[in-house]
Amino acid sequence: MTAFEEERLARLIRALPPAPEGWVRAAQELPLARSGLDQIVARAEADVEFRARLIADLESALEAEGFDRDPTVVDALRLRFKAK
Repeated sequence: MTAFEEERLARLIRALPPAPEGWVRAAQELPLARSGLDQIVARAEADVEFRARLIADLESALEAEGFDRDPTVVDALRLRFKAK
């Protein structure tokens, strides 16, 4: 990419309206949610009983184990561990 193209791209980006507050907040929270999600998935992969409890009653299993029941994490886990 040439300097001219970079400058043009920078001007175009500056011309965009600011990102909605909800998008900014979600982007800030994403790393923490991802970390929690990864921890739960790793535990479920290593612990067959925990995985069975997640599949049977996701929110109760998370609460019983002291995990935060963040709606974003819960939705992602539902997709990951839905009964087949």
